This record gives sequence, C-alpha cells and structure tokens, in this order.
Amino acid sequence: MPKPALKRLPPKKRPRQAQAGSRGVDAADARLPELTGPAAEARAAVESAGGVVVGQYLDPVGRLPLLLAVLPVAKVEPTPFQRDVSDLHHKKLADVIDRTGIFLDPIIAITAPGGGFWTPNGGHRLAAMKRLGARSITALVVPKREVAWQILALNTEKAHNLRDKALEVIRIFRNLLEDRATKPERDFAYYFEEASLITLGLCYERNARFSGGVYNSFVRRLSSFSGDPLAQSLREHTRLAELLLELDARVAEAVAKLKAKGFSSPYLKTFVVARSNPLRFMKEPPALDELIRTIRGKVERLNVDKIRQEDIVASGGGAADDE
Repeated sequence: MPKPALKRLPPKKRPRQAQAGSRGVDAADARLPELTGPAAEARAAVESAGGVVVGQYLDPVGRLPLLLAVLPVAKVEPTPFQRDVSDLHHKKLADVIDRTGIFLDPIIAITAPGGGFWTPNGGHRLAAMKRLGARSITALVVPKREVAWQILALNTEKAHNLRDKALEVIRIFRNLLEDRATKPERDFAYYFEEASLITLGLCYERNARFSGGVYNSFVRRLSSFSGDPLAQSLREHTRLAELLLELDARVAEAVAKLKAKGFSSPYLKTFVVARSNPLRFMKEPPALDELIRTIRGKVERLNVDKIRQEDIVASGGGAADDE
C-alpha cells in the first residue's frame, strides 16, 4: 500500500444548510401509480415471499421508488454483515411493543440474493417481533440493494463502538468479495468509511478482546484505500492484522510485568504503546508495517524497573480498575 502523508486528519464533512424548499419533490408529486424496473421486481419479490405491498411512492429527497409492505417475519433476516443484535436491547423493545400492542416503526428491507429479505436497519425490531411470536412485520422495501451498505456506513440506527464498526466493515468486505472481488478497494471507500477498519475488523475476528482503541490512532493515520482488487487487498489487510495481533500480545506481556510490579490503571496498555510509539517525532511517515515492528521492538525492550507511577498518571490514567 502507498505511504500516506503524515498530516492531521480532516474533519467529517457535513452538508451545508440548504435553501428551504429547494430539494426533492413536492408532496403531491410523490405519488407513484406504476412500478417499473427494480421497483417492479421488488414488488414481485414481496408477493413471492407471501407479503403484500400496501403503498408505493417516490422518496421525497432522492426520488427513489419505495414500497411500504407487510412481510412474513420468517422471510426477513438481518444482513449477514452487520453488528450482532444486543440481547438486552431487543428484549426491551419486545416489552415496549407488547405493552403498546402496536408496531409503529417499520424496518428497512432489501431483497436478499437467495430469496426473502434482509434488513440493514431493523435487526433489533425484527428480533423483538420474533420474540413476541409475530407472524408479519411492516417494512419499507428499498429496490436498490446497495442502500444496505450505505445505511450501515452512516450508522443510522445506533452509534457503534470501534469493535462493532470494524466487525461490520469486514463483514461488508467479505460480502462484496462474493461478486466484486476484482473491483478496486477504493471504489467502496464510502461503505468502509476508513481503511483502518478493515484491518481492525480482521483483528477482532481473531480476538474478540483485541484492544483496537489502543492502536486505532496510528493505524487510521497510516492506512489508505488501495487501488488493488478486493481479493488482493484483503491479503494485505490480513498481513497487517497479524502484525497488530502479535504487537498486542507483546503489549499484554508488558502490562503483566507492570501489574506484577504493583502498577494498577485501566490505561496500562495505552501507556505502554504511547511510550513505544515514535510516530509523533517522525518528519516522514513510515509504512504501517514498519511502525508496528518499531513499536513492537520498543515494547519488547521496555524496562519496567524504570517506570514510575507518576509516569502512568501523567499519561492520562491513575490507579483504577483492571483492564
């Protein structure tokens, strides 16, 4: 992968305030009396699954045809690449739906490649309805399947932590590999958001307790989307992930030595990595694999006898819980 320039990451761009009433369609123009192309195919898929289309219209922003449908619950599954459903959250939702006796928040659904439907935004609501034994569920069916990746990239349902987001990204990556393995990785930058998330996702797949937040700042800074095909770029991300996992193991060993000396802080891993990371002193950015090897070498040579409690406190953490 090419060496990126060492510079401050740009802030997230947000759309400017638009003039009122300058975009999309008027309410009366949202009527969609006839379906054609992918929208007609989506309607056929709904009916084939045993569902019914109860409404159809043009999205008021992008003018995309949308279908409001009632689908059999058994024909809907979460997308295979999104984060896992929270047991606590879906049980709470089930309780709310049960108490109100009405389902008011339709899920988003797209046609699944093998038949039936996927929901990229509604996994917890779907799980709640299944828990209640519901036969069917209200869904907004989007004919454009790529919207699943867009929704997940924009985090529209719930804020993600780093682990959830990275796992989601690597699952999207693997899904794209099925029929787009020869397309360049950078073509899908919108869906992945950050190239670093692909590498970190591979780490979390191998080790659910991987401390990604400790390494994310420099992995993100030194990662960029590749022009290589997805199948080839995956091999490079896998190589980098293996280096990070090896580094994490060495950091864990250093932390164990510090704890044996009586140090206690939730920031011990952060302290060890920060003390061993020379990136802020470098005028020219190294390749990510070079930096990882440099940090690993410094971690392996770390002399815990020279560490003082005030060093750890000064780094941002005092005595506290175990990591």
